[in-house]
Amino acid sequence: MLLPKKVKHRKQHKRGFKKLTKRGDQLNFGSFGLKVLDSTWISSRQLEAARRAMTRYVQRQGKIWIRVFPDCPVTKKGAEVPMGKGKGAVDHFVAPINPGRIIFEMDGVSKDIAKIALKRAGDKISAKTKIIMK
Repeated sequence: MLLPKKVKHRKQHKRGFKKLTKRGDQLNFGSFGLKVLDSTWISSRQLEAARRAMTRYVQRQGKIWIRVFPDCPVTKKGAEVPMGKGKGAVDHFVAPINPGRIIFEMDGVSKDIAKIALKRAGDKISAKTKIIMK
């Protein structure tokens, strides 16, 4: 799974979402991409599951780029912990995604294979997605 090697502050405030993304909405590396249409948090587990689904379908042909990185820590308190007593420990990391952001790009495979592989990856993400092409 994707995790930051080092963070400046162990625990962060929750980030707000913008209406549309200002960057990362164009295909820069590949010919096919997976675009997110909702504001959401994508966890490192979801990204890894989507990446595995894509690479298994294309059988390690072509090239896949991951355009987002989960760098925002999410904390969680233990079960049945009373109110107060501070913030919980870091549980997992997420990537806050605004609508219009491209999260995966792919190149070096045929159009049909790329569509099916990106569809399988989109099924692993907890948001509405759309497949785009150059």
